[in-house]
Amino acid sequence: MPLFTHAELIDAAKLVHPQVPATPQYTWPTLNERAACEVWVKHENHTPTGAFKVRGGVTFMHWLKQAHPDVAGIITATRGNHGQSQARSATAAGLASKILVPKGNSTEKNIAMRAFGGDVIEYGNDFNEAAEEALRLAGAENLFMVPAFHPELIRGVATYALELFNAVKDIDVVYVPIGCGSGICSLITARDAMGLKTRIVGVVATEAPAAKRSFDLGKMVSSDSANTFADGAAVRVPVADAFDIYSKGADAIAEVSEQQIAKAMRILFHDTHNIAEGAGAMGLAALLQDENRHGKRSAFILSGGNIDTQLFAQVLSGGTPKM
Repeated sequence: MPLFTHAELIDAAKLVHPQVPATPQYTWPTLNERAACEVWVKHENHTPTGAFKVRGGVTFMHWLKQAHPDVAGIITATRGNHGQSQARSATAAGLASKILVPKGNSTEKNIAMRAFGGDVIEYGNDFNEAAEEALRLAGAENLFMVPAFHPELIRGVATYALELFNAVKDIDVVYVPIGCGSGICSLITARDAMGLKTRIVGVVATEAPAAKRSFDLGKMVSSDSANTFADGAAVRVPVADAFDIYSKGADAIAEVSEQQIAKAMRILFHDTHNIAEGAGAMGLAALLQDENRHGKRSAFILSGGNIDTQLFAQVLSGGTPKM
C-alpha cells in the first residue's frame, strides 16, 4: 500500500500550489542528443526556494498548526534546502524557527535561511551531528523538532511527482538523488498511488554511499563519512522510515563520483542554461552512466539549484570541488 492515496496527493497539491506553483518539466533537444534517448527534466530548481523541499514545508506546517496548535516554534537540522523550506513555512505560520547546520555549511544557503526568518546555528562536523544537537535543543528549549523525514513532508514533496507523471505519460525510468530520502520516497508514493509501472532509480554519491550499501545489503548500515560536495546528499546514516520505503519501492540505486556530478552540472548549464547544485545533477549523472537508457523515455529530478557562487565557478571552469 502506498503511503498516501491518489486523492490525498491531489488534496496536498491544493495546499501546495497557492504557495508553490507547479514547476515545469522540459525535454531539451541538445540534452536528448547527448544522452541518445528522450530525457525529461523536472525543474525543482524553479520553486520559491530553488529546491523541492519547500513543498513539504507547506503541508508539514499545515499539519503542525492543526495537530499542535500551541506550539511556539520549531527546530530542525539541514544542509540548507530543508531549512529554507521550514524557515519560510514557519514564518508564514507566525512561528519562530531555529535551524542547525554543520560547520562549514554553504554560506549562501545559510544566508537564504536567515532571509526566510530562520535562526541559523552551526554545530558539528556533518548533518548527523547537527541533527543530534537539534534534538537536544528541542527538549531543552521546548521547540517542536521537525525531522528530516515525516509523512507530511512526503505528502507535500510528492506533488512534484504528481505533476511529472500527469504531464509526461509512460515514463520508463526516473532518476532521483537520495539524501534523507524524502525525494525518492515521494516518487515511489506517487507512482504506486497512480498505479504506474515506472522504474525508480535512486542515486547516491560515492563519498556518501550509505543508502546504496543499505539497499544492496537489505539492512541499514552507515558510512564512515559523507564528504561529497553534493551537500543535499551528504548523509552518513540512513533514515529508518525512508529506508523502509525505498528498500522495497526503488528498482535500483546507482552511485556516481564527484567528477561525474561536476560534469553533469556543466552539461546542464550548457544544454539547458539551468544551474544545478550537486545533488540536483546526480540524476543526470546516473542516467548518462546507464547503458540501458537507449530507446527509453527517461526523466530525472533537478532537485535544486542552490550552490555557492565560488563552487559553481569552479565547476564551470572544469574543476571538481573538494570537501
